[in-house]
Amino acid sequence: MLSLCAPDDRDRLLKMVTQFHEEEELPTTDEDRLSGIDALFSGDVQAAAWLIGPKSSPVGYIIVSFGFCMAIGGREALIDEVWIRPSVRGRGMGSQCLVAILKELTKMDVRRANLDVAADNPKAKALYDKLGFTTHERYQRMSRRL
Repeated sequence: MLSLCAPDDRDRLLKMVTQFHEEEELPTTDEDRLSGIDALFSGDVQAAAWLIGPKSSPVGYIIVSFGFCMAIGGREALIDEVWIRPSVRGRGMGSQCLVAILKELTKMDVRRANLDVAADNPKAKALYDKLGFTTHERYQRMSRRL
């Protein structure tokens, strides 16, 4: 169900990322998306993308970045984006994808997986709750674009 993206998947991934960003009305540009995908494949960042479904005609993607947290004693991952084509949503692919990526992250010695969920997306929140993700009781994520 998941296949690790390679540089030859660039255009396929870019098309889906663009669809997701437009759907979510994210304030990104074509330049931002191209820069992000090029960085993903450059080897300079600790991140990876997987295609969901058949590699020849994927129905979605997941992007994960990696970091370190002293408080958990090692590596952590941020599930940055998960997107499934609207026409195939509601069939359990999102659940299967997340279960598979969590197994993969465990094999990679990742100790904690994090993700963000939009407050106005109860379906996604219910899925993440079902898979054992919880709201952090002590910290709230804050950001500053550089």
